[in-house]
Amino acid sequence: MKLRISLVLLSCLLSLVTGLVIARHSTPVDGGAKSGRPLRIGLSMDTLKEERWQGDRDMFVQRAQELGATVSVQSANSDDARQIKDVESLLTEGIDVLVIIPHDGAACAKAVELAHESGVPVLAYDRLITGCDLDLYLTFDNVKVGELQARTLVEKLGRGPSKIVRIYGSKTDNNAVLFKQGQDNVLAPLIQSGAIQVVHEDWAQNWQPENAKKIVNAAITKSGQGIDAILASNDGTAGGAIQALTEEGLAGKVLVTGQDADLAACQRIVAGTQYMTIYKPLSRLAGRAAELAVKLAQRRPVVAASELDNGKVQVPTVLLDVVAVTRENIDATVIADGFRKREDVYRGAQK
Repeated sequence: MKLRISLVLLSCLLSLVTGLVIARHSTPVDGGAKSGRPLRIGLSMDTLKEERWQGDRDMFVQRAQELGATVSVQSANSDDARQIKDVESLLTEGIDVLVIIPHDGAACAKAVELAHESGVPVLAYDRLITGCDLDLYLTFDNVKVGELQARTLVEKLGRGPSKIVRIYGSKTDNNAVLFKQGQDNVLAPLIQSGAIQVVHEDWAQNWQPENAKKIVNAAITKSGQGIDAILASNDGTAGGAIQALTEEGLAGKVLVTGQDADLAACQRIVAGTQYMTIYKPLSRLAGRAAELAVKLAQRRPVVAASELDNGKVQVPTVLLDVVAVTRENIDATVIADGFRKREDVYRGAQK
């Protein structure tokens, strides 16, 4: 039996005024709550190699347990075939809802199909799954992430002309495309006017820092050391870029952006080798994902304020906001929120 959230618009007028989309299951099925056992959530993750994703897992599991659900976690180590096998394994366990952080958004359409064949709804966590009738998508406003990265950088660079290198994320991650879209929204008129010159740009496969380092090495070989900034799409690629700059004696002289507020990135910001990062309150993302997963498992209505086209359907989408972090506001954001401890961020740096 194929299961999908159906979109119910209260009325055309209400949709226009409020923009609300009501997401609910069209076919109720017996879940864990009705059988007397705890709800079972399957969490299929792309990877646990990065600090960020370890935190997401821990916070998601904790919140799900607080809500009375159990969580089975699988990590695919960025292997598409393995992620499909992980999903098959989770479905065999008899889960009530599936949460997926896809390695490849297109490849994971198969996972959604398998889940629906088993009567299990699917929530895509932070990365969109394309080409399928996905039930629900939860993420940060990723276009805004790119816009904040570019805008914060441009404001620091001033009028220019400035030479920059652009490091995009993994081509298989739809978020990387959205980050680039947001960056383009800010940069396009400046590139056209000549205020910004992109001397080199490339995609960092699998978001690997070593691939970002190669991109910066190639940029320096191509254009010399006269680079003003590197627009890196996350903190991992920022770290790889800064490694290349360090080898050239340029660390701290070239502005570098990032995203995720990784501890290493926060330390680089206070040390002056990275200019900014994007703080995404991951506790809100993970906690909200657990709450939505439980609602889906219980076949309760879910309210999503947005929709995103995944190439097949308009997917009900819940978007969370983000914050640009620099040396000037790091204490008032990631530290004040308890996301990072001050002693960890400032370890080895001048306080």
